[in-house]
Amino acid sequence: MKKVIFLFFLVSSIHLSANIDWSHNTTCPSPDMERVESILSKMTLREKVGQVIMPDIDAVTPELAKKFKLGSILNGGGRYPNKNKFSSIEDWKNLSKAYYDASPIINGSIVPILWGTDAVHGHNNVIGATIFPHNIGLGATRNPDLIKEIGQAVAKEVLSTGIPWTFAPTITVPQNDTWGRTYEGYSEDPELVASLGQAMILGIQGEGDNFLGLNHMLSTAKHFIADGGTSDGVDQGDALISELGLKNLHGEPYFKALDACVQTIMASFNSWNGDKLHGNKYLLTEVLKNQMNFEGFVVGDWNGHGQVRGCSNTSCPQSFNAGVDIFMVPDEWQELYKTTLKQVKNGSIPLERLDDAVRRILRVKMQIGLLDGKKPHEFKSNYIGDKNHFAIARRAVRESLVLLKNNNNVLPLNPSKHYLVVGDAALSINSQMGGWTITWQARDNKNSDYKNVQNIYSALAGYINNQGGSIEFSKDGSYKKKPDSVIFIFGEEPYAEGDGDRKDLEFISKDANYIRLMQQFNAANFPIISIFLSGRPMEINRELNLSDSFIAAWLPGSAVEGISDVIFTNNGSIDYDFTGKLPYSWPKTAVQNVNFKDARYDPLFPYGYGLNYSSTKELVDVEEIKIEKELNEIILFVGSAYPPGFEFVQEGSSVEQVQSDIFTSKSQNISMFKFDYKKQDDAKNLKFFKSNDYNAWGILADSFLDIQDMKAPSYEIELKINRIGSSPIYFGATCAGNGYEICRGMIDVTEVFKNKKLAQWASVKIPVSCLQSAGLDSSNMDIRAILLSNDNWDIDLHSIKILATNSNNLPNCSNLSSGISQ
Repeated sequence: MKKVIFLFFLVSSIHLSANIDWSHNTTCPSPDMERVESILSKMTLREKVGQVIMPDIDAVTPELAKKFKLGSILNGGGRYPNKNKFSSIEDWKNLSKAYYDASPIINGSIVPILWGTDAVHGHNNVIGATIFPHNIGLGATRNPDLIKEIGQAVAKEVLSTGIPWTFAPTITVPQNDTWGRTYEGYSEDPELVASLGQAMILGIQGEGDNFLGLNHMLSTAKHFIADGGTSDGVDQGDALISELGLKNLHGEPYFKALDACVQTIMASFNSWNGDKLHGNKYLLTEVLKNQMNFEGFVVGDWNGHGQVRGCSNTSCPQSFNAGVDIFMVPDEWQELYKTTLKQVKNGSIPLERLDDAVRRILRVKMQIGLLDGKKPHEFKSNYIGDKNHFAIARRAVRESLVLLKNNNNVLPLNPSKHYLVVGDAALSINSQMGGWTITWQARDNKNSDYKNVQNIYSALAGYINNQGGSIEFSKDGSYKKKPDSVIFIFGEEPYAEGDGDRKDLEFISKDANYIRLMQQFNAANFPIISIFLSGRPMEINRELNLSDSFIAAWLPGSAVEGISDVIFTNNGSIDYDFTGKLPYSWPKTAVQNVNFKDARYDPLFPYGYGLNYSSTKELVDVEEIKIEKELNEIILFVGSAYPPGFEFVQEGSSVEQVQSDIFTSKSQNISMFKFDYKKQDDAKNLKFFKSNDYNAWGILADSFLDIQDMKAPSYEIELKINRIGSSPIYFGATCAGNGYEICRGMIDVTEVFKNKKLAQWASVKIPVSCLQSAGLDSSNMDIRAILLSNDNWDIDLHSIKILATNSNNLPNCSNLSSGISQ
């Protein structure tokens, strides 16, 4: 009994709060609160509720915004005017004007709709905007003055499209690099995060006489709090930490954000010791608003209120009463508006709480000048892709590069010599950009979508050619002229939240050739320079040992010319040395979770490490530890293909890669679009139309998948059947060798799909053994999943996974008819 009492006390003590002092005072400009109170006193209940509802532009027209007297809107990642990612600057400004004109009129005065956007490393939803290094790279610069300049540049570019509010910066303190949002954090060090986060806010919002002035806009500190401290690095998971630890580790950046007079703070998806932050009144109201004296408003994250216990996306008084002032409710906003209005009327939401939220919103709108006639769509200048901003981005790239190894002083390189470049990432602009670029996950963009941006190979070639040297790219290691050195460029595929979570930190490339070629050139004694593109430190010991020089280049963005500035001499002299330092500790193994404040700190490279051209350190080969992993789950698709896979469609002999959220095949036999199911963009509607030939949608990868050692592998597909065709639909996979298909396993799943209730989500299990019986070799799969039909099928897909299972729980293959011969 004593043990039980002790354990209860231990768990409960985590939540004790009385002895933790969060008090904080700042001196920030204050608007005319008498005027705010005057406006508030004249608002109807419907007008007040409209102020706390924020839908996505895809789900609300200006006409609807006017009808419901809405107070704010957003465009989420990959959302654009008219659902067109190629929208012009005028398209953005015209939509801004339309929403402004639809704003509610309160007692004869307009209270403008406030538009927010995710400009997290530049105005990244807009084609042609300057894309800066992601925050992990900016953390490597350790340069607050540079970050402030970037903030100023971002503000000007966002304002150029008629938008006065960005959901940035992210001031998370990531503690587990398997988290898919690690690159959004400046560092594992709260002091560095606090310094750079404060600088970014000052750049975006301005300070002193320029606070929220002509070329400045609203900033958002996010995500409050401990989004980077969840157990095992799980996105939207649970931060198991004492309140003192919460304050000291994750709170420090918010104190500095308040010192910078940040006006909006976004609540986090994660929980703290089991309680969702969107419903945590103690942290949102008692700590943030009362003790820390935050006078702006708290905005929720994408349907974050719906994750609170007892809530849904369309009803959550708990979240509002806890302190969320604006519901971010992208799609189901009309129902949430109605239920919130009803809850105020019946007392579930006190009127005083609603007034507090609206007062805070009006206060911020007055701070930014919206209540004094400022019209965001009338911003006169166009700074999108400004050449001065590009110069700042190029400087940021230079300062972000971290030199991990430089044996035999291989760097700097003489640009007058001949170089061979290997690695698909050298040609892929997506690889240098990372997630949150044009689209949310950023894997479906083409190089041609990036205006006035070079891939890394082109940038290197431009520099070398100007210095009298030569360069060539090789896919297979062949070359026309023997190179003096070989430059390998490789790294992670783009990802954003959710999709980027990993079980461990082992680097596995989509490019199947690069490691074999690296071994080949190493054996032949060619100097090897490796440029690694990633959103986090990873286990790259094998690549490190094969390289003479190794550079962590993070996710550099638009201005990759900055790489050439540093790694080459200019007419024999060094223009720029390496100055970047690791903002995160670098692990020794794929399963090591290491942070510099650990009691037993044993990284491969410590926090703050970084060589320069004066360094004499010669790195000896590091231990290559192969982690034996039991293969239990392979995620192929959640709303879109998981790396290294990509989606394609085939009509007859014509094959297209799917590279947009809304897609129709050339012959219009297949169409698809993304939508929200459990979270943003995590589902896809797939339609097959009647045709003479079979048409296919599938997931393909350049590297082969081997699941022959997986225990009783089975496909698990979460889907919803909306329309059943009159002809069969097939599911399967293929295997390849020497660059062409050598086997396939296709089975008729028509009856399995027909047995699911129409328009209801369901799970379908298909044993891999059924595909093997139909001809699949599961040791070298290239097309990992494929659906095939020539009739009218309408299917919503959430996820496709391959799971190790108990064979006793699987359907019998005899219930599935096999075979389609082609």
